[in-house]
Amino acid sequence: MKVLHIGKYYPPFKGGMETYLQGLVQALAKRGIEVQVLVHHAKTLRRSSVEPDVTGPDAVSVTRAAILGRLLFTPISPVFPLLVWRLLKDHPPDVLHVHLPNVSAFWLLLVPGAKRVPWVIHWHSDVPLDAASKGIRWFAGLYARLERLLLRQASAVIATSPPYLESSRALQPFAQKCHMVPLGIDQYRLWRLVAPDPVSVSGAQFSVLLVGRLSYYKGFDVAIRAIASLPGVKLNIVGEGDQWGLLHALVDELGLSERVTFFGALNDKELAQQLHACDCLCLPSVERTEAFGMVLLEAMSYRKATIVSDVPGSGMGWVVEDGVTGIKVPPGDRQALIKAIAWLRENAQEMVRMGAEGERRGSEVFTIVASAEAVQSLYVEVVACEDS
Repeated sequence: MKVLHIGKYYPPFKGGMETYLQGLVQALAKRGIEVQVLVHHAKTLRRSSVEPDVTGPDAVSVTRAAILGRLLFTPISPVFPLLVWRLLKDHPPDVLHVHLPNVSAFWLLLVPGAKRVPWVIHWHSDVPLDAASKGIRWFAGLYARLERLLLRQASAVIATSPPYLESSRALQPFAQKCHMVPLGIDQYRLWRLVAPDPVSVSGAQFSVLLVGRLSYYKGFDVAIRAIASLPGVKLNIVGEGDQWGLLHALVDELGLSERVTFFGALNDKELAQQLHACDCLCLPSVERTEAFGMVLLEAMSYRKATIVSDVPGSGMGWVVEDGVTGIKVPPGDRQALIKAIAWLRENAQEMVRMGAEGERRGSEVFTIVASAEAVQSLYVEVVACEDS
């Protein structure tokens, strides 16, 4: 079987969607599927390029489309439709696997030959339609209309968690073609870089780790304000984004420069070291834009208890079992976050137990092998329906 994946970016670009895409296509290649990937270059002034992500019998070919720049966080690539057409012509796939959100995926509606192949749409998150900016609201409305055309054309749609599937207004008209497949990771990928200890390893200060793009919906400001009321707690923040300046200013305003460290973007080994060294991971996102939280799976693989916002309709609260693998708090609730961090600090044995339970749940539910197996079964189903 041959499958062409259409994505937004691909590693070394950092992001949960990109980490999963790489893990998925590599796992599918190991299962005998011939995989092509089409994404954008992460930087401008780069020519379109084709490169192998891995070599040997399980090779994955990655084509990166040149971009002129970004508009509203969207890569602009006039060559994208040409590359789609060329891949469809030179390497005719049995299935088109489209990862959304991604504006360039709309070219599939116009590229000759694309509609002759069954589509599987991977629904990673909704696009919010209630943004404050008038320009963004207009863009989101147009995006939603084009998105519906993609969903109508799709043979199957993958949602990543039951809560997100149930709460997504965009998916409701297409519920009959939706399938739930949890995201997954190679549980020991980071473990092989830095082996974890079975117990907490931090020093005198209790260490809380935040990982993710520094965006408004991540709620990192809530975590910073929370530790202001928790002497002896330090906060390590991994990631880059448009909130960098605002978060630094908040740290200075609260006098927390000695207890909050910004590490910027880290490579896999450096991230593994941070996961190894922290006492717990916190994901305090405040909106459903945080659809799943891949970093939760990485923390669970390191036997770390997690604190997560229980955003209605998000998969975060489904990934984390309250009181079992971590603690769920109401989104944006600083006092609840203070209590959760304090409770873990004061109950070290329970925190270690939660970490162990997280690793167990991860190995049972959220492996990339299980995710790839379910996706491959869906490929077989849609191809059989196409042929019948």
